[in-house]
Amino acid sequence: MQQEVDQYISQFKEGYFSPLAMLARMTEELGELAREVNHFYGEKPKKTTEKERTVEEELGDMLFVLTCFANSLDIDMEEAFSLVMQKFNERDKDRWTKKEEKDDEANE
Repeated sequence: MQQEVDQYISQFKEGYFSPLAMLARMTEELGELAREVNHFYGEKPKKTTEKERTVEEELGDMLFVLTCFANSLDIDMEEAFSLVMQKFNERDKDRWTKKEEKDDEANE
């Protein structure tokens, strides 16, 4: 995914935006995602004049901008994800109530 985004951005002279501009873009996209979630799952229905968008499309926009942000800072998203999963698996392993395994329930 990062390579594909980099190939796309690399074809333009402007290249990646600055980190601050990228953060502003991410914030903008997050607002659009929040608006869509509110329309689908919240109490605020869309106006009849509003364009039909989807949560999936807005998540895709967020993912694209997040990928651009990571690329511009030379961050490997797969490595960053591995680090955060290691943190959750170690630090938070007993934080939440785990679902019971079906085999465990059958043996009781």
